[in-house]
Amino acid sequence: MSEVSEDHLFGVYNRAPIEVERGEGTRLYDRSGRSFLDFVQGIATNGLGHAAPVLVEAVTKQAQKLWHVSNIFTIPGQAELANKLSAASFADQVFFTNSGTEAVECAIKLARKYHSARGDDQRADIITFQGAFHGRTLAAVTAGGYEPYITGFGPRLPGFVNVSLDDPDAIKAAASAPTAAAIMVEPVQGEGGARALTDAELQALRDLCDDNGLLLIFDEIQCGMGRSGKLWAYEHSGVQPDVMCIAKALGGGFPIGACLATREAASGMVVGTHGSTFGGNPLAMAVGLAAFGEISKPELLDNVNRVSGYLRQQLEGLKDAWPDMIDEVRGKGLLVGIKVKPNNREVMAAARDAGLLIAGGSDNCVRMLPPLNLTEAEAREAVGLLEKAFESLRAAAKSKETA
Repeated sequence: MSEVSEDHLFGVYNRAPIEVERGEGTRLYDRSGRSFLDFVQGIATNGLGHAAPVLVEAVTKQAQKLWHVSNIFTIPGQAELANKLSAASFADQVFFTNSGTEAVECAIKLARKYHSARGDDQRADIITFQGAFHGRTLAAVTAGGYEPYITGFGPRLPGFVNVSLDDPDAIKAAASAPTAAAIMVEPVQGEGGARALTDAELQALRDLCDDNGLLLIFDEIQCGMGRSGKLWAYEHSGVQPDVMCIAKALGGGFPIGACLATREAASGMVVGTHGSTFGGNPLAMAVGLAAFGEISKPELLDNVNRVSGYLRQQLEGLKDAWPDMIDEVRGKGLLVGIKVKPNNREVMAAARDAGLLIAGGSDNCVRMLPPLNLTEAEAREAVGLLEKAFESLRAAAKSKETA
C-alpha cells in the first residue's frame, strides 16, 4: 500500500493513524483491510451506521434526477421535510443549512432580528455556557467560549455572554440585562463531557426566558435526532424551546443542518434577511427525508432505549471492575460519556489498538457515539474491547513501574 501524503492539506487535524477505506453498519475498514467497531460514527452523525441501504437508495435515486438548484425556485423536498420536522416537534417553520454550525449562525441571527423587528436593537447578547460547543465559525467559537478555539483569531465578536451552568446567580444576572436576546444551550453537552442537563435546569432557563422576554435556543445538533432515546432530547424534560438547531444524524452522513423555530420566533426572518446557496438542495432533502423517516420510527427509538440501557449497565459493571480506569459514566441514550482516570487520549489510542473507535471530550471523557440501530451483541463487543484496552494500559503502567 502506497502512503498518501497530506502535505498539501492544512495541518489542523490531529489525525488517528487510520487511512479509511469503507464502512458498513457499525464497522469501519482501513486501507489495509483491518476492521474497527466504530463508536465515533462521524461524531454522532451516521445515525444509521455506515452506508445505510435506505440512504444509499435515496441519494442514488435523487442523483439521477436533480442535484442542485437555486433557492430562488421552489424545492418541493424542503416543504416536505419541513412539514415532517414541524409535525414532530414544537416548531412551525424551518430553514435548511449545510451544517450544524450554519444552523447555529441562523439561530443567532434569528434571535437578534426578532428583537430588532420589535424596535429593540440593543437586545443582541446571546447567553451561552462553559463547556458548550456550537461549531467553528467566529460566532460559534465565541459562543462556545473555549479558549483554544478562539485564541489567535483577533478580537472576540461582541454580543456573547458565557457563564457557568453551576452559577445560577450569574445566569439570572445575564438574562435580566437589557441587552440580552436569547439563551442558547445543549440539553446534553457533547464535546463538553457528555453532561446531561437536569429537567430542573432546563425549566429554570425556560422560566428566565419567559420572565425576561428572551428566546430559548436548544442546540440539539449532537443530542437530537433520536440519540437521547427520544426524537428530541428536550422531550425528556417537557421543556420546549423557541428555536432549535439540528444537523448530524439528520443527513446520516450527508451534509444537512436545520434551524427550527416557532412562527413567532421566526417572525423577523423576512425576505432577504438570510439565505444559502446549497442549503436545502434537492439531493440533501432526499437524504434527509429518508434518514428522518427511519430515525423517527418508534421501533428505532425503542432500540436506542433498550440498547443504551444495556450498554450503561455493562459500563457500570466495567467501572466497578476497573476503578483505576473509570471515574464516572454519564450522558443520555446513546450519547455516552465515560470520565476516565488515565489521559483520555491514551484510552482512545488503546481502544483503537484493540479494534474500538471512540471519541474524545472535555473533562477527560471519552464518548461512545454508535449508530442508533446498534445491537446488544455489538454493545457487548464494544465493552469487551474497552476492557481489553484497559488491560493494555494497566500492563503498560506496571511495566513503567518495574523499569
